[in-house]
Amino acid sequence: MSLLVVGLSHRSAPVSVLERASLSADAKIKLLHDTLAAEPAAEAAVLATCNRIELYADVDKFHAGVAELSTLLAQHSGVALEELTPYLYVHYEDRAVHHLFSVACGLDSMVVGEGQILGQIKDALALGQELHTAGRLINDLFQQALRVGKRAHSETGIDRAGQSLVTFGLEQLAVHVPVEEWAAGKRALVIGAGSMSSLAAATLARVGVAEIVVANRTAERAERLAEILVASGTGVAASAVPMSSVADELTRVDVVVSCTGATGLVLTGDDVAAAVAVAVGSGPAGAVPYPPFDRSPELRPGPDAGAAPLPGASPRTPAPQTPPATAGWGPRAGLEMAGLDLAAVARLAAASAGGRRIADAGAVRSKVAVEDRDGCPVGLDALAADPARTADGRAALTGVDASSLELHGTWADQGEAAAQRQPRKGARSQVDGQPVRLALLDLAMPRDIDAAVHRIPGVRLVDIESLAEASADAPMAADVDAVRGIVAGEVAAFGAAQRAAHITPTVVALRAMAAEVVAMEVARLDGRVPDLDERQRAEVTQTVRRVVDKLLHAPTVRVKQLASEPGGAGYAEALRELFDLDPQTVASVSRADEADKNHDSGRAS
Repeated sequence: MSLLVVGLSHRSAPVSVLERASLSADAKIKLLHDTLAAEPAAEAAVLATCNRIELYADVDKFHAGVAELSTLLAQHSGVALEELTPYLYVHYEDRAVHHLFSVACGLDSMVVGEGQILGQIKDALALGQELHTAGRLINDLFQQALRVGKRAHSETGIDRAGQSLVTFGLEQLAVHVPVEEWAAGKRALVIGAGSMSSLAAATLARVGVAEIVVANRTAERAERLAEILVASGTGVAASAVPMSSVADELTRVDVVVSCTGATGLVLTGDDVAAAVAVAVGSGPAGAVPYPPFDRSPELRPGPDAGAAPLPGASPRTPAPQTPPATAGWGPRAGLEMAGLDLAAVARLAAASAGGRRIADAGAVRSKVAVEDRDGCPVGLDALAADPARTADGRAALTGVDASSLELHGTWADQGEAAAQRQPRKGARSQVDGQPVRLALLDLAMPRDIDAAVHRIPGVRLVDIESLAEASADAPMAADVDAVRGIVAGEVAAFGAAQRAAHITPTVVALRAMAAEVVAMEVARLDGRVPDLDERQRAEVTQTVRRVVDKLLHAPTVRVKQLASEPGGAGYAEALRELFDLDPQTVASVSRADEADKNHDSGRAS
């Protein structure tokens, strides 16, 4: 097994990077085709969700595989390799298996324990099967990941540790009020009719909203979803409208959930401001309509949309960002990426060996306690104030030894972690006590709703970025430890099974050779002793076969046991050498076994 995974997720990259690196359906197909066309990869699958992009492949060369998969991810995600590399992680062989099993159980999700990831893994496998990019290893791996995820949910209380992203998002909209109480009697608009939007609509119906309107580019899908909601038995009223009616519906609803595959904004700040103004203008006498949404040029969003506050609104502190290589010292400055493609590959490979993020591969970060929180313990933060040193990332390193780099890296990482733990001063809602006229839940990646709408009076926005912040402080359930135990056991069993399967073709070829020897010796006996009757001949043949089987039994059983242990792959080669087995015969047995395996496994289940 030479399984390699290269990817990025909400744990390794800021939302602004994930948003730009998202893959469309066409991009996923092209990525898989190009991966198989690349020399190191024999089979592949891509797992792309709203908060992760991971490329799995069976490779014959580790370093070449890392370089190729990283390059392909950059090409198809639209983010330059030198910008993407600091956020990538690499896992190989058993670590890659452990990672996918953890993902399947919800341990790596933004909301720990959520079960929607199982459907996304199933979709990834189905796409690989449809495009014939998933071979034996990928099929075995993803099928087993689905079984492990289901086992974790059925045997533990991991569901209590988390919930679907939709439910968690609604809880954030409801603040400290129970979701059912907050949703009762409300009217909701769901934009999109895909799997996430359908889950959102079903969740809204379950928690007690009175009416749901579904808008989608394909009218038939919106109508079908509305029919399902009406037939669900929740008592919710549901209808479908075209996308052109979204602006009108915004003036009549209380809640909006959006999750589409659009590459641009579905709801702009002007759309939301206009809808709120119309709704307030038609309210009680004396109500003052909200002014139009004003975004002067200096307030237009950059990577962190809406970071510049409108007058009278509380500032919104952007999430910590990784500065470019030439910007001097930051959380991940040091040996930066400009013009160092080969160095980038080396960092990728080194990171995987220790299970670290690629960004941490430049210098080993030991867990050193840094008491001085005001500055770098070795004074490297002072370099940032020296234009002569920070003008060139390489020049900034002149005279800096490895120990100082290590201490500075620890200080920077601890500072970043502390910053990420701090709650945002500018929450995505108005001042406490002011009524919320329109609650918005944006589950799309890239985002559907302009992040700056949270500054509009009476509007509350929850999106992927704010969900990540909220989930960071969510309590971990005791059942998480039980799931980790399940994952560890399943990883060991999967690795043993794969290693044992690797030697099976060699054992089969050995027994085939032994059977051929028996047949040749029996034929020779017939020529020398032609007077044997059928009974005598059958007895002699059976005796010879029993002798051969007994001689081969202990070695073949033992070699399977040894091969299933870590480092046991060499036993198959030793067996081929000792018995002078034809490599072509072994390969043909392996191909036939793989064909039978793929035929039996069928589609993703």
